[in-house]
Amino acid sequence: MSEVPSTGPSGQPGPPLWLLAELTYRCPLHCVFCYNPVDFAQHADELSTDDWLRVLRQGRELGAVQCGLSGGEPLVRDDLEVIVAEAHRLGYYTNLLTSGVGLTAERAKALKAAGLDHVQLSFQDSTRDMNDFLSNTKTFALKNRVAGLIKEQGWPMVMNVVIHRHNIDHIDRIISMASDLGAEYLELANTQYYSWAFLNRDQLLPTHEQLQRAEAVTDAWRLKLGDRMRLFFVAPDYHEGKPKKCVNGWGSMFLTVTPDGTALPCHTARMLPGLEFPNVRSVGLREIWFDSEGFNRYRGTGWMKEPCSSCDQREHDLGGCRCQAYLIANDPSAADPVCVKSPHHSLVLEAVAHAGTGASHSLREHPLVFRDPANSRRLSSGETI
Repeated sequence: MSEVPSTGPSGQPGPPLWLLAELTYRCPLHCVFCYNPVDFAQHADELSTDDWLRVLRQGRELGAVQCGLSGGEPLVRDDLEVIVAEAHRLGYYTNLLTSGVGLTAERAKALKAAGLDHVQLSFQDSTRDMNDFLSNTKTFALKNRVAGLIKEQGWPMVMNVVIHRHNIDHIDRIISMASDLGAEYLELANTQYYSWAFLNRDQLLPTHEQLQRAEAVTDAWRLKLGDRMRLFFVAPDYHEGKPKKCVNGWGSMFLTVTPDGTALPCHTARMLPGLEFPNVRSVGLREIWFDSEGFNRYRGTGWMKEPCSSCDQREHDLGGCRCQAYLIANDPSAADPVCVKSPHHSLVLEAVAHAGTGASHSLREHPLVFRDPANSRRLSSGETI
């Protein structure tokens, strides 16, 4: 078995401090960069309310302290308030990750009363046209209203915008919009290329020049805003040449439970071949976390091969993202190809170079594929879109 991070004499990994409850894959939005699996339509059997309450209890017994409630769109679950109330009773810090669709004034009050601590509201852009185009919905005005509801309930105003070629040149307006809405925190999350974003990578990957301009604009806003709003610019993998720890280390602090109950060490690990991940319907979280082959496969550094196994950064980046290694190098045990030391790094360089030369033509040659159940079913059956 691979080496695992030790936090005590037992040699066992520490607890999963962050529990991500993906309550559903149902979502009214059709974002082209969604991290839900491309075959999400094949996983429609959702956990019951009682299942989720059991998962929450087992998570706290295991040591989890933060609970993210996501999807899809978690507000489509009629039992969301029940789940929030139980998480609050158990002592979790709760964070709702939402598009805002379904958050009415009445529901906001009910969630506040249930003990919800934090809401992260997603926007796709600062303009109605681009926001609605990227999500294939008419939700821009709704999101602005929901931002007001969040402020009314006294929740921290946290905004998330996924950044890519089609909105990166709007960074100035995006930050201005967040400031006008009273956000205390804005995450400018450069797209991570897996799932639907990987499918649309040629249309979404920005150029070096776009990234440099965006970072400069963000830095200027930091000086202007001071302590009024925190700006977090998530570094892009493909352009940095340095891999990041997969969710702070595979099986070290992050545990995802998918809508159908599959437990994962990261929210996209289900795609990896040769791994079996347990389901919470039949296996307890303690057994899943400590004993399952899926969670132990890439823990620590014992699984590594060259160039990772002898790299002086192996404890720092833990080899990078396993899903990225699989998608680009077709080998989940390979060095993350975004790393300059990876033998597959040329594939990343080619993708970035293509973004610089083919940006104006890619949409005509390969239209964006929107995340929706019909496309998911076609892709699952091997159909070309």
